[in-house]
Amino acid sequence: MKSLELIIEKIILSSRWILVVFYLGLVAALAVYALSFGYKFLKIAKNVFAYEEFEMILAMLSLIDAALVASLIVMVMISGYENFVSRFDNADDEVSFLGKLDAGSLKIKVASSIVAISSIHLLQIFLNATKYTDGQLMWFTIIHLTFVVSALMLGFLEVLMNGKKKGSDLDRT
Repeated sequence: MKSLELIIEKIILSSRWILVVFYLGLVAALAVYALSFGYKFLKIAKNVFAYEEFEMILAMLSLIDAALVASLIVMVMISGYENFVSRFDNADDEVSFLGKLDAGSLKIKVASSIVAISSIHLLQIFLNATKYTDGQLMWFTIIHLTFVVSALMLGFLEVLMNGKKKGSDLDRT
């Protein structure tokens, strides 16, 4: 019976390598998104003198938005791989900024990035407010506020959990 248990445990532990397929898919998605970014940039550069000021602001916001989304993808790839699959060998200097993220910290960073991306979208919407009804503007704002509250709650729970961990560590000493 113990040997069956060991086999099951090895299978379960080895299954984490299936995640590599998802991370490689994110690498491919990032490459495709980089092409999309390049296309957007060239379109903006081509029309730089034709755009009105508010159109240029909207165009720059879309580039910033794309950079935030790309950064989010990189953060999830590197941190997820290191937390759930395997540590990076000989890459302490290259990923030291992300390698110390545990699953809770990663969730907070992802939630913060989503709030930043949502903020940019909301700003773009408000700069084009005439294209939307009051009801649509209200729902966009409510959705954004939902992201903000979710990020705050994740941060609060992380602080609460870290406080309990520190408290239980103090109890052992």
